[in-house]
Amino acid sequence: MSRKSKNSSGKDFFRRLRDPRLWLMQFLPGLAVTVALSFVHWTSPSWLGFLDYKVYDVLLRQRPRPVQSGHVAVIDLDEKSLAEIGQWPWPRHQVALLLGRLKQYGVLAVGMDVIFAEPDQTSPETIRKKLASLGVNMDFTGLPDDLRDNDRLLARMLGAGPYVLGYFFTYQASDSATAQACTLPPPRLAVRRSQDAAGAPLLLAQAYSAVCPLPELAASGGWAGFFNSFPDRDNIVRWVPLAVSYNQTAFPSLAVSTLMRAFGDQGAVLSVSPDGYGGQDMDITLDMGELGKRKVPLDRRGGLLLDYRGPARTFPYISAADVMRGDVAAADLRGKIVFLGTSARGLQDIRATPLDQEFPGVEAHATIADMIISDKYLRHPIDAWYLELTLLAAFGLGVTVLLMFTRSLWVGALSLLAGGGMWYASALCMNRLDLYVSPLTPLMALGVNFTLLTFLKFLNEERQKRFIQGAFSHYLSPDVVSQIVDEPGKLTLTGEEKDVSILFSDVRGFTSMSEKLSPTQVVALLHEYLTPMTRLVTGSFGTLDKFIGDAIMAFWNAPLDVADHPRKAVETALSMLRELDTLNVGFRLRYGFEIQIGIGLHHGPVRVGNFGSEDLFDYTIIGDNVNLCSRLEGLTKYYHQRVLVTGAIRDSAGEGFLWQEVDRVRVKGKHEPVTIHTVHGLAAAVSTELAQELARWDAGLALYRQGNFHEALALFEALKADTGQDLYELYASRCRTLEAAPPGPDWDGVFEHTTK
Repeated sequence: MSRKSKNSSGKDFFRRLRDPRLWLMQFLPGLAVTVALSFVHWTSPSWLGFLDYKVYDVLLRQRPRPVQSGHVAVIDLDEKSLAEIGQWPWPRHQVALLLGRLKQYGVLAVGMDVIFAEPDQTSPETIRKKLASLGVNMDFTGLPDDLRDNDRLLARMLGAGPYVLGYFFTYQASDSATAQACTLPPPRLAVRRSQDAAGAPLLLAQAYSAVCPLPELAASGGWAGFFNSFPDRDNIVRWVPLAVSYNQTAFPSLAVSTLMRAFGDQGAVLSVSPDGYGGQDMDITLDMGELGKRKVPLDRRGGLLLDYRGPARTFPYISAADVMRGDVAAADLRGKIVFLGTSARGLQDIRATPLDQEFPGVEAHATIADMIISDKYLRHPIDAWYLELTLLAAFGLGVTVLLMFTRSLWVGALSLLAGGGMWYASALCMNRLDLYVSPLTPLMALGVNFTLLTFLKFLNEERQKRFIQGAFSHYLSPDVVSQIVDEPGKLTLTGEEKDVSILFSDVRGFTSMSEKLSPTQVVALLHEYLTPMTRLVTGSFGTLDKFIGDAIMAFWNAPLDVADHPRKAVETALSMLRELDTLNVGFRLRYGFEIQIGIGLHHGPVRVGNFGSEDLFDYTIIGDNVNLCSRLEGLTKYYHQRVLVTGAIRDSAGEGFLWQEVDRVRVKGKHEPVTIHTVHGLAAAVSTELAQELARWDAGLALYRQGNFHEALALFEALKADTGQDLYELYASRCRTLEAAPPGPDWDGVFEHTTK
């Protein structure tokens, strides 16, 4: 670039920078949109959260699946177990037997994703009491005391092994009024507040009541954890609370309690400190024995984003029935942490996750335990939320400034690059840093600002185009002005070569008819005639080239490509004739006469573009094929036909039309003969009489070209007598002349027209 060009570009930049309209029409709307979206991000309405869930799901599905620790398995109360042992709930002695089997296999701990909230109704002692109330006395002679009460049997088993009971919290204040009072095992979760957070309430999910295990079981087991999950608004489980506040005490989840039980009965510590944004930083520290300590980061709700290992059944699933029978390899359970739950549909513990719509709830606890053992967590801290807000502002204002000083095409490319980069960076953060940074609101700012400001820019440019058109249309053709405004690059006098279909139509005898009318009536007549004819052309994707007095010139397939343009040209010509029949009804009443037109159709290559002088030009077509079509329209009067088309049109228009060959001619100015036809409409609508007439005509035309003028004359005279068509009289006259003065041996049947 020359120094002069650089100086000119710099001056233009500073000129635009000082233009107040630019700031009013571009920067202020962009700033307003950015501020509005920042407010939306800050308030986080439900619809924004719903969209963000979906973005998170996509990124999670694209994330490589984490490797399992190998320390966790699921004991499944599956369909097979229910079929072999019986429907759930099982008698408590069966549960005790299952737990005893697991202990024998050497599991580290069993977390039970089931709840034993009511007494076992199958205990012998319970059955005896029910029968006694009916007046039936029954005693189980010889039955040991330990087997008389199934709940007592299960309680003894719980006290002798590494078992963790499950319970359920309710989170509606209205539920606490009707909830039955119960006592939970000690939470074994200490709360340690920093000095800055001393005395501050825990910002955990608040439970109002609990569905507890039987007191006898809770007292014997001593270990328990809640198994609530919190589906998001779309009913998909993405996170699970690891700690909940109940009666001003923090209680751990089933997964946390099971890990504590597995590794030496060590307690856990919930650490709380201010996060600097009005919330709390929370984490749970567990002593995992030989594995060391684990510090589990929690979000502001005391929850953990689940980094799912995969869809359902990613973890080892072992049927409870196989455990009961002892059909499980010892290596599959020894030293494992297992969770007892169900995948059976009828027990309704199926959840939806981002990776699977039918995910057993018990596997969520297994996922949490595996994450803690692996010491790798998926996080979305408050800092990431503020980073998203910053990126939103940067993307929104960045695209605004770019659109102020750069072409929309370049800004569009840069926006796509920036948007793709934002998505890639979010995926990279999740995949490499285990950090979720949502790209949603930055991409919204980018997309909304680009769309809105491009639209405003378009409106401004359209306003400028209308100004230019209004200013210059007094000096130039409006069509030329439109093309100069829209595509200055097409401002050329050379044009391009293109295959088009051409139509010429003319009113026959219009000069003599106009002599009978006043100038006002002539204008009115032309308006009534040309308006519907023009609409028929443009309605079939044709281009109206010009009006030549009462004549119309039109073409198809330029400037835009038109599929099947020869067929559309023929259909338009037939529609013009039908429209003229309708118009003539009114013309007879208003002017006292009808008008007739002739239409010529042809298609072939032409030169299309802006042609004319250096000072004034028009968008039109030129070439030998244009001249041929014009000659063809003139021949309609000679052959007494309303439409004449060339063989090029007839061969390209497709099936369905009824054609009649009229002649082979050599028009003035051309040496090559052309076969011309007329069209009678759609072949499906042809009458039997017309079909017979055309068959006789074809026979006569064949005789004529064979030089058998005598027999051809007889056929043409008969056709004229039967139909009254002047075309047949024209050929009869030719036959008389040729019969009287036969042509030479080089006669080819081509008729040469010496006038236009």
